[in-house]
Amino acid sequence: MTQIAGVGTTWNLPNYFGELFTADPVETPFLSYIGGVNGGSMTANFEFATDSQFDFPDALQPAITETASLTAPTAAEAVRTQNKNVTQIFQQAVDISYEKLSNGSRLQGINTAGEVNNVANEQAFQIDYNLKIIARNIEYTFLNGAYQIATNAGVANKTRGMLAVCDDAASTAIAGGSAALTKAMMDAAFLAMRIAGAKFTDIIIWASPKQKAKLTTLYVLDQNLPDSRTVGGQNLQYIITDFGTFAVAPMGHKDMPDTDVLIADMAYIKPVTQPVPGKGNMFYEPLAKVGASEKGQIYGKIGLDHGPAFLHGKVEALV
Repeated sequence: MTQIAGVGTTWNLPNYFGELFTADPVETPFLSYIGGVNGGSMTANFEFATDSQFDFPDALQPAITETASLTAPTAAEAVRTQNKNVTQIFQQAVDISYEKLSNGSRLQGINTAGEVNNVANEQAFQIDYNLKIIARNIEYTFLNGAYQIATNAGVANKTRGMLAVCDDAASTAIAGGSAALTKAMMDAAFLAMRIAGAKFTDIIIWASPKQKAKLTTLYVLDQNLPDSRTVGGQNLQYIITDFGTFAVAPMGHKDMPDTDVLIADMAYIKPVTQPVPGKGNMFYEPLAKVGASEKGQIYGKIGLDHGPAFLHGKVEALV
């Protein structure tokens, strides 16, 4: 099973009978949780603010005498800063020949009387396929994306993903030291986040299937198994901590590296889309016809508004 590049024809896109399956995950739980491709907010500038911050000085006990109080102290004002991210282009194309479109009943493989093509509309199937490619790429980018800002038309904007957010100096990344995940590492991450100023409003812990299984082993005790001879096993769904009850994303996430466990406050994360005037965002449109085929493209721009880095954390460098 593979892709083809270029025009889809009768010969390189064979029709078959049989229920369609793919072994590749098509779910996008992170993107779905924050509103989907067209959720969140919109912008008309590829740069957008993720947050604006200011600091307080360390708390102390003043020692102001009566005499000193007769003169007002030196004025103090808060200086604000701004952090930003960018939207980036996601684009796919579909090109199906007229000959392919008109041969929907020509089947290859095992053919038995009465069987029909498992794809009723080739063009619609391929558009849906490419939309799912884009959704999978957005999901991967929102977790793993490395920030880059365009400086000219030949340089791509690349949105910053959550793991990169947690590398910010204002965030909390607990080093695993190339060792196996431990409860002490997770506890250290929660504590560091609280000290940094995390709100713990809607925490979800995102981990690869390997690290999700490790979390279950670390947090679920054997004596908590049901009193049954027919039911066994463990599935960690929540962690109760001194800072709140945190959800654990089910089954593990296909796009999370085995080396990291992400602790994300989903209340402050949203997608930012940049619509094309008159067309919207993530739209399909026909392209100029140069011959006997139906050619079109899917185009959209989206970035991640991750909020302040101090709201999130991770444990990294795990094995």
